[in-house]
Amino acid sequence: MGKDPTTIRRLYGRSKGRPLRAGQAELIGKLLPQLAVPPEGAIDPRALFGDDRPLHFEIGFGGGEHLAYRADLLPDHGFIGAEPFLNGVAGALMHIRDGRLANVRLHHGDALQVLERLPDESLRFIYLLHPDPWPKARHAKRRMINPGPLDLIAARMEKGGEFRLGTDDPVYCRWAMMVMGRRTDFEWLAERPSDFLVRPVGWPETRYEAKARREGREVWYFRYRRV
Repeated sequence: MGKDPTTIRRLYGRSKGRPLRAGQAELIGKLLPQLAVPPEGAIDPRALFGDDRPLHFEIGFGGGEHLAYRADLLPDHGFIGAEPFLNGVAGALMHIRDGRLANVRLHHGDALQVLERLPDESLRFIYLLHPDPWPKARHAKRRMINPGPLDLIAARMEKGGEFRLGTDDPVYCRWAMMVMGRRTDFEWLAERPSDFLVRPVGWPETRYEAKARREGREVWYFRYRRV
């Protein structure tokens, strides 16, 4: 039998955009190696941050504004971000440099490759904000909200940990509600419509969210507890 297509773990989409400016290229060459997650082997969170602090993980951090905001808000927590888009990594490095953030580590590449190497129940928060919706039905297997990636996410989360999902795509919104609604290892924390129609406290607006609102699209905020 072939593999269930929703369990396939493969990175889709572009990894590079317009050429980096000189300052961005310098950050990639000098600062990124200092903050990079080890490229292979099991990842020891204590080795990343030097202690047993609570850990957060952002899947596809875009330009890094959410990652930097949360890291600045919680300086005694550790933050790991993964992003395949080189220009986004450069943007995150600028936030880290300007904010003098010592509690962030980055991976330029596939988030699932990092999650696979982290210990079970090691993450308190996982963020997936405005992922590529892959709106065509034949591309549904490429969405991060699918059984394979979600099994991995669930395994790496502490019991009681929180998984946050944000999207402005109605197809992805309905898909996420359907897929997450079938799971018994996550509890949706919404009790009323405003709980997923209004951005929660401590959840900053990203550039993708701001763009969606400028273009007249609704944004939905999902919070799930690992049970």
